[in-house]
Amino acid sequence: MEKLIAQIKQGKVWPFPGGIHPPGQKTISNSQAIARLPLPDKLVVPLKQHIGANGQLIVEKGQQVLKGQALTKPVANWSVPIHAPTSGTITDICQMPSAHPSALPELCVIIEPDGQDSWCALAPVTTPSQLSHEQLIDIIHDRGIAGMGGAGFPTYIKADSRKAIEYFIVNAVECEPYITADDVLMREHAAGIIAGIEIMQQLLTPTLTIVGIEDNKPEAIAAMQAAAEYNDKIIIQTVPTVYPSGGEKQLIKLLTNKEVPSGGIPADIGVLVQNVGTLFAVHQAVYEGKPLIERVITVTGNTIHNPGNVWALLGTEIKHLLDCQGFSPVPQQRVVMGGPMMGFTLPTVRIGVVKTTNCILAPDHDELAEPGPEKACIRCSACADACPASLLPQQLQWFAKSKEYDKLKEHNLFDCIECGACAYVCPSEIPLVQYYRVAKVEIKEQQAEQVKAERAKERFELRKQRLEREQEARQNRHKRKPAAEKSADEKQKIADALARVKNKPAKDDDKSAVAAAIARAKAKKQNQEATLEPDNSDVALERAARKEQARKYKEQKAASSTAADPDDKKSAVAAAIARAKAKKAAASEDESDNTTAAPTDDKKAAVAAAIARAKAKKAAQAASVENDNSESEVATASPADDKKAAVAAAIARAKAKKAAQAEPAASVENDNSESEVATASPADDKKAAVAAAIARAKAKKAAQTASVENDNSESEVATASPADDKKAAVAAAIARAKAKKAAQAASVENDNSESEVATASPADDKKAAVAAAIARAKAKKAAKAEQAASEENDDAENETSATAINEAEIAEDKPEQTAQDKKKAAVAAAIARAKAKKLQQEGSDK
Repeated sequence: MEKLIAQIKQGKVWPFPGGIHPPGQKTISNSQAIARLPLPDKLVVPLKQHIGANGQLIVEKGQQVLKGQALTKPVANWSVPIHAPTSGTITDICQMPSAHPSALPELCVIIEPDGQDSWCALAPVTTPSQLSHEQLIDIIHDRGIAGMGGAGFPTYIKADSRKAIEYFIVNAVECEPYITADDVLMREHAAGIIAGIEIMQQLLTPTLTIVGIEDNKPEAIAAMQAAAEYNDKIIIQTVPTVYPSGGEKQLIKLLTNKEVPSGGIPADIGVLVQNVGTLFAVHQAVYEGKPLIERVITVTGNTIHNPGNVWALLGTEIKHLLDCQGFSPVPQQRVVMGGPMMGFTLPTVRIGVVKTTNCILAPDHDELAEPGPEKACIRCSACADACPASLLPQQLQWFAKSKEYDKLKEHNLFDCIECGACAYVCPSEIPLVQYYRVAKVEIKEQQAEQVKAERAKERFELRKQRLEREQEARQNRHKRKPAAEKSADEKQKIADALARVKNKPAKDDDKSAVAAAIARAKAKKQNQEATLEPDNSDVALERAARKEQARKYKEQKAASSTAADPDDKKSAVAAAIARAKAKKAAASEDESDNTTAAPTDDKKAAVAAAIARAKAKKAAQAASVENDNSESEVATASPADDKKAAVAAAIARAKAKKAAQAEPAASVENDNSESEVATASPADDKKAAVAAAIARAKAKKAAQTASVENDNSESEVATASPADDKKAAVAAAIARAKAKKAAQAASVENDNSESEVATASPADDKKAAVAAAIARAKAKKAAKAEQAASEENDDAENETSATAINEAEIAEDKPEQTAQDKKKAAVAAAIARAKAKKLQQEGSDK
């Protein structure tokens, strides 16, 4: 740093990139002293004249104010007050056009001067070195001092910098053409400027103070050197005349060879910059106690007869300045606030000057020609060569036109100082600066919207959390708080009391009273520790008992239903068979009666059918009783016979399956026999009924005999040795295979016999039926014989089958019997088949 300070003291400067050399046109206005204008008819004082928040208005319409009296008070950060430029009356507080390129209306205080120019009470400070840092900051803040050479940054913020400042730079370059306000101010008030610099040195304590002045201001350089001779920490440095050397970042590069980082501020590198007009205002605020109510403004241009610099009160309308300096407008006259490079054309001259107004330019058409129509970019790169911030103006203009804000940020749009050098050198006359200004405003609005959205989201989340907490609190409010757990001391006291009661000798009444008290205490404790739910233990026990009782009842019912199922099934099967036979016989009788039989036979058939049904029902009941007896006998058997009973049950199931396979053939035989009976003559009905009764009696007797034999065979199987189980299983499998083969052969023979019967003549129907029955009996006999060869335990069933077959053979051996005998034989065969079927069903159920 010492080497750098030595180089600075030697007068070395470092160039910055870019820059242009427009004609200065400064001699038009710097040859005369600063003039003071007469009081205007009215003053339009905007509330916002700097960067930051507006102050709070503390005056009202119709109020009388004095010169220097505060009109607002600061209420937020970066907020400074404004003061009345002269004494007078506040005639209005309303919206007026602002001193901005947009001319958007802003709140303004309209003051009508009274001509007295009476000051309010002032508090000057003769020895500021005796004041503390905070006292000096408060004076600068209360006097409303703000930057007067740039954007109007509040001075008290810079003076109260929290970062260490090594170089304090005074910007006296004033590089823009036509403007000479700082030049003449340094010529006439150099001492006051140096006094303001010393106040800032007291606040910032910099290592070195550098005053940068362009080499085209020799008189100002001499005046400043003379005023700063006694202060060796102030260096007056001359810099070359290059535009825009007056830019803050460019001036820092020129004087210290330091560069401000992108998006940063000079304080980040230990540098702070102030304008000479601002420092003179600091001097007046501290030493004279005056607030910032006026400033030096350059009024120049070819349409101004008396160009020069004037002291103008803040709020003075531009029209008053022009009129006082001899303004002669031309057709389509332009009035520019600021210089020709960074200024903007005013929409009206009824706008008041503000703290940042340094020049009013009123050129004619030859002096500042109107820009021509915008042409296409020829990609000459002149704008990039002239840019002092090393940006790409052409690229930025494309992004600004297409509103690609992210690309603009990537290309560092906010590093642009809006100096206008790019637009000045553009051969296509593209207003590049205007594109940048619009894009900056839109980006700031977008960022503000994002901030609002984030704040709204944060508020929404906080509100949601608050509502959830309230809901949870409402839910917990309705819950009973758990009983507080007793402390160790309380538990110990209770235990001691119980011990004393137990150990205390007492009578029986006393003991019972103590026991009752203990019981009550325990009950009370249980009630306290109980939750919201009642004690449902008794109800639960009763419910469990009821469930157990219901379960036992269901088991008993299932057992009884299981025991009764075989009987019910037998009864149902017998009843169904009887009903089917009766129905078929009745239908056959109806048909025969309609053709040949007399009406008197209907009654006989109905009586016979009823008798048959009754007898069948009676036989089913008797069989059910016998089955119950046999099951009870099996149930009383010893537990050791469970395995044998299981084997017998398996054998019975195999027999039942075999009988079920044989049922279709038996059904066909029954149907044939019934048809034969139905086709008999009405005269034989009575005989058929008698024969049917006899057959049912024989069937009942045979069923009883078969039941006993089946029980005996099952007991024999059950008592068989376990070694014979495997043999029995093999024999059962062989028997099932043979029975299946025999059933298939019988089915083929039955089909053949039925076809032969169907083709026979009507006269031979009865003979064909008898032949078919005999054929079926022979097939059944063959099947039974094969089964008997493999099953040794089916004696009872074989005997029954043999009886039925013998009866069929007897019928076959007497072909020369009479027609009546043949009919009886057919009935007997049908009865035999029914018996066999019934026996098979009973064996299956067992």
